[in-house]
Amino acid sequence: MGYLKLKNGTLITPFRYIRGGTVVMQDGLIVGVHERDVDVPGAVELDVEGRYVAPGFIDIHVHGGGGHDFMDGTDTAFLKIAELHAQYGTTSLVPTTLTAEKEDLLKTLDNYERANQQNCNGANFLGIHLEGPYFALSQRGAQDPRYIRNPNPAEYEEILAYSSSIARWSAAPELNGAIPFGRRLREKGILAAIAHTDAVYEDVLEAYENGYTLATHLYSAMSGVTRRNAFRYAGAIESALLLDMDVEIITDGIHLPPPLLKLVYKIKGADRTALITDAMRAAGMPEGDSILGSLTNGLPVLVEDGVAKLPDRSSFAGSVATANQLVRNMVQLADVSLLDAVRMASTTPARIMSVDSRKGSLVAGKDADVVVFDENITIDTTIVGGNIVYSKAQVAHTI
Repeated sequence: MGYLKLKNGTLITPFRYIRGGTVVMQDGLIVGVHERDVDVPGAVELDVEGRYVAPGFIDIHVHGGGGHDFMDGTDTAFLKIAELHAQYGTTSLVPTTLTAEKEDLLKTLDNYERANQQNCNGANFLGIHLEGPYFALSQRGAQDPRYIRNPNPAEYEEILAYSSSIARWSAAPELNGAIPFGRRLREKGILAAIAHTDAVYEDVLEAYENGYTLATHLYSAMSGVTRRNAFRYAGAIESALLLDMDVEIITDGIHLPPPLLKLVYKIKGADRTALITDAMRAAGMPEGDSILGSLTNGLPVLVEDGVAKLPDRSSFAGSVATANQLVRNMVQLADVSLLDAVRMASTTPARIMSVDSRKGSLVAGKDADVVVFDENITIDTTIVGGNIVYSKAQVAHTI
């Protein structure tokens, strides 16, 4: 591969802006980050005309988009979702399942591994996130109650042996068997997260000591302060904020209102907070009726007011956000600096997923995953592995 050069950009590093900067890429890697224009003979040059140049966004919790879901049972769904989210600045993502039968989870792992070999036109994959089925029924949210159960060593050992593509697994830590399950995930190098839980502080503390280091979509399907026999107990929310635990938040502007976004940022900071879409198949699609999960046995949902809801409107059923919206909302709704908002969408999720040695920042030697956007965080160009997978100019020309 030849050189690709982005010049005249406002580069976003984890610590500062570099105005009038240049990023040079070759063979899928960033090979130079410069404070001025540099001569690169033979390079394909793009003048970004002062736009922001940032590390690509990393979405560590996403279910679908563009009319597809990762549990549709097809390789095509994986590829189309990757392409859709790349249009909005995502260069890496973690395909996420829903609570399901074991056979459906195994099939999804098969689809992932085949699609991962074909994926060249969208965001790259960082491994599968199994969200469930080991959840508290009382905090199921939009998860299908038919498939919710306690951790079963015979089941999860079979799944773990079946595929090496599992990167993270979310579970309720208070369930019988959840603590040895967390320890087993830690042994396997798999990120364990607490989710859909009615845990109190003592449960979360024990879980944290036994491998659970991330709170999945903080506040959503998660216990807060409760009273038992007149005594108050800190819930999973307060525990995640108090402990030295990473958190992820859905910053679609609907799941969490601005005061809670500000609170999480104030307590956890940019280095402990990852922005996620938790997007379902309707992301990037018109509002109306949709399906959460598989087309064959998923849950009917209604998309309105910029969010997916259960038909009776009793609960949210996943977001329809895109990564650029996450960054924009943290800046506009939570008064967070663009530097920190980008860090929460790139550097921090890269560390959480243990890929920060090669992704998450504009540094020579790291993967050439780069996004270019304007003042409103509207995506101009998305580059994955040094390849331009989305260009606003090309789309406009096609239209």
